[in-house]
Amino acid sequence: MSEATERYAAALFGAAQGDAGAVRAAADALMADTQRWNVLVSAATTDAEKKELLAGAPQLDGQDALKAFLQLLLEEGHLDALPEILPEFSRLALNAQGGMECVMTCARQPDEATQEAVRKAACKLRGAQNVVLQIKIDPSLLGGFVLDIDGVTYDRSVKGRLDRLARGMETAPGEDTLDQLAAQMKDALSGSAGDTMATETGRVIEIGDGIANVSGLRHAVYGERVEFENGTAGLILDLRRKRTGVVLMGSAEGLTEGSLVRRTGRPADVPVGEALIGRAVDALGRPIDGLGPIECTETRPIEHEAPGVVSREPVTQPMQTGILAIDAMVPIGRGQRELIIGDRQSGKTSIATDAILNQKGKDMICIYVAIGQKASTVARLREMLKKHGAMEYSIIVSAPAGEGASMQYIAPYAGAAMGEYFMSKGKDVLIVYDDLSKHAVAYRTLSLLLRRSPGREAYPGDVFYLHSRLLERACRLTKEYGGGSMTALPIVETQAGDVSAYIPTNVISITDGQIYLESGLFFSGQRPAVNVGLSVSRVGGAAQTRAIKKTAGTLRIDLARFRELEVFTQFSSDLDAETRQALDHGKQMMALLRQPLCAPMSVARQAVILYIATSGLLADVPLDKVSGFAQDFVDLLEREQSALIQEINDTGALSGAATEQIRTTLQSYKEQVSATWKA
Repeated sequence: MSEATERYAAALFGAAQGDAGAVRAAADALMADTQRWNVLVSAATTDAEKKELLAGAPQLDGQDALKAFLQLLLEEGHLDALPEILPEFSRLALNAQGGMECVMTCARQPDEATQEAVRKAACKLRGAQNVVLQIKIDPSLLGGFVLDIDGVTYDRSVKGRLDRLARGMETAPGEDTLDQLAAQMKDALSGSAGDTMATETGRVIEIGDGIANVSGLRHAVYGERVEFENGTAGLILDLRRKRTGVVLMGSAEGLTEGSLVRRTGRPADVPVGEALIGRAVDALGRPIDGLGPIECTETRPIEHEAPGVVSREPVTQPMQTGILAIDAMVPIGRGQRELIIGDRQSGKTSIATDAILNQKGKDMICIYVAIGQKASTVARLREMLKKHGAMEYSIIVSAPAGEGASMQYIAPYAGAAMGEYFMSKGKDVLIVYDDLSKHAVAYRTLSLLLRRSPGREAYPGDVFYLHSRLLERACRLTKEYGGGSMTALPIVETQAGDVSAYIPTNVISITDGQIYLESGLFFSGQRPAVNVGLSVSRVGGAAQTRAIKKTAGTLRIDLARFRELEVFTQFSSDLDAETRQALDHGKQMMALLRQPLCAPMSVARQAVILYIATSGLLADVPLDKVSGFAQDFVDLLEREQSALIQEINDTGALSGAATEQIRTTLQSYKEQVSATWKA
């Protein structure tokens, strides 16, 4: 029902002046005169002819108010809306007399005694003086009846009980033995055969583009999950005085104006538990990897309040990515939010996936949330993780580009809910949101379809809160609250390197630092293309391992000086020895920071490479040989000095004895391979 229909009905009720019955009878009689009515609503009839027909209609004799109202509809071109206006008019008249309408749907026609008993029960139940009972026949109910009174549905049908039994069997945990299955069915039957199932319901006013406007649902709550009559779930995202905006989380097939919508009384949630590890699921937690159902016994709401200050503790433990440039200069701690930002095709996802690969054997659960990605891209990523054994501790939550904006909107919240489950159990979690730019676009789409006022770049006014309430859920908990942590790596795509755009600046202000990837570095072969000057970690330094902190102390300053000198030397070829030495050292460091995909480094490997580089021990190694030489040297240490490597990995420190041993071994190795450099 449109707002215009409600306004017209209210206007007619006001004009009727307490004689609603006579007005309704006259209007029904006019429409029953099909010959006259068809001419009145025909587009071929002129307005003058229609006015003449209305003036001469015998059904309107003595009904001046109705006649004036019909003239108004005719002038405004809405005379054909009268059949829709009259039911609302009758409802207003009935409510004014302390009564209400009641729709009774049965499998077969009930007798008069049953109808009278239902009227009395409805009056007692709703406190009404009079109930007008409308009977509908629906053989699919099998038996019993469904009573719809003022937006609340009381289901005592056989079909309703069978549906509740089926839902109870679906949500019950899987059992193996016949006795256990029988007990499970008995429990479900006892739950479905109880008192009448009362549910608040509404009707679809209009539906399209994944959005349904629903009337009724007077007690609906923002974020509540509802169910449509075709089984599709919906999420309430807009509450207005006379309608509720619902986004569909599934197919709209079979849904039309007037379709039934049922409240569930619970927020949108997803299954959580150990059974999700190793699986790929959609935004509702349903498996999409073809490996069968997922047996989860718990659910968590996708929207959850972030932990408070009292329940958090400082970030003190490192979260090693295995990427030398990041672990040395932009360290990340467990419980931190570190943004990965850069243009398209600059290596953002590669950094996130390498970080996931590096968590193997470190007792950390990894969750990768793909938002608006191509399904083929997600499938390739899953195969890559599976190939390297990373799916043993990972979960993929995918809302691909082919799905609606509603699924892309809830996907990161669903991933966060799964991560919070493990965090509350005292485990460490790494969650990647790839990417929040597409998430913001999905939310903008939903907001515009819900007719919310657009703001900057057409985003709604609460787009900052969209991401802040998501990223604030990542933290490190105190032992009293479980002692787990959730580290977030959100990804944001920029356009032409513009970090001052709306969404990038929002997420930068929310997170604890950012890793900025520069397209120029990427296409010049410097990969990962981390821009040291624009990248920062605000809290990770406290969690950096001692060995890397000690050896990488001057690295950021050296590289900043190198980039400054590199720009300066473009205008001058006459360089002194000190400047030439600084340039050569910077080029060596840039070469050492290059790292191939899917090749994360251990703490010991990173510490050794940083030590020999920053100590000037590679100054005599040719630039084109330095990267290979350093990697081969660490391989040599791992083979012949395994105790040293193990000590660095275990303690996270580089002792004086260890550095002396590294120097001695390096000098010996140089003497062996230096002859090949000249060749």
